Amino acid sequence: MSKKEIIVDGVRYVPETDQRADKLDGLEYKIVRTYSAGVFAGYLESEDGQVVVLRKARRLYYWDGAATLSQLAEEGVSKVENCKFPKEVSKVKLLQAIEILDCTKQAQNSIASVPVWGA
Repeated sequence: MSKKEIIVDGVRYVPETDQRADKLDGLEYKIVRTYSAGVFAGYLESEDGQVVVLRKARRLYYWDGAATLSQLAEEGVSKVENCKFPKEVSKVKLLQAIEILDCTKQAQNSIASVPVWGA
C-alpha cells in the first residue's frame, strides 16, 4: 500500500492520477496570451490585473498540430517538428495578459519536447 492509499471498511481507495502539469516550487504551469507580446508557457509566479510574471518561460512563437490555445493547453502539439519555440528564459514579466490557461502534464511535456528554435 502506498502512502496515498487508504483502506476504509476493507475497501482500498487511491487518488486519481493528477493530469495537471507539474509544479515548480508550488507554481503551476500555464499558457499566457498577451495583447501584443504573443503567447508564453511557464510557471505562474504572480498575476496582478493584466501583469503576469512567469518563470522558466518559453515563447510559443508558432505551433502546429493544435487548432487553438485551448487544445494546446489540454493536448499539446502533434507536429513538434513544425513548431517554433525559442529557448526558455528564467523569468519574464508580461504586460497586457488577456488569457491564462491551465496546462495538463501532456501539454507541458509536449511543449518541452519541441526543439529550441533560433537563428
